[in-house]
Amino acid sequence: QVQLVESGGGLVQPGESVRLSCVASGKSISSNAMAWFRQAPGKERELVASITGSDTTNYADSAKGRFTISRDGVRNTVYLQMNSLKLEDTAVYYCNAGISRFTRITTTTPGYYWGQGTQVTVSS
Repeated sequence: QVQLVESGGGLVQPGESVRLSCVASGKSISSNAMAWFRQAPGKERELVASITGSDTTNYADSAKGRFTISRDGVRNTVYLQMNSLKLEDTAVYYCNAGISRFTRITTTTPGYYWGQGTQVTVSS
């Protein structure tokens, strides 16, 4: 069993940066497929960024050039660095983990494990 705990959310102004962290416990996720999803009020959950077991990264069009997903295998942690934040980035961000390195995470086929979410609010 894997437990995921996110942190790093908060209230920021447009143009600022935030780094989200997702710490895993119960099992090493150093080679698992991992992802960050978000859900804004009244909107469907969307995949923001993912990293495969071989560390290939993929981003939603809205995140390309601004967000970076990375992992630290020693700390069993996955990060989402978000730069140049916009009002429309306001959402609850969820960490997601696949069962193995071979899991293919998409918007409609998320990984098995979820964190509780962390709120990011972008407001002037």
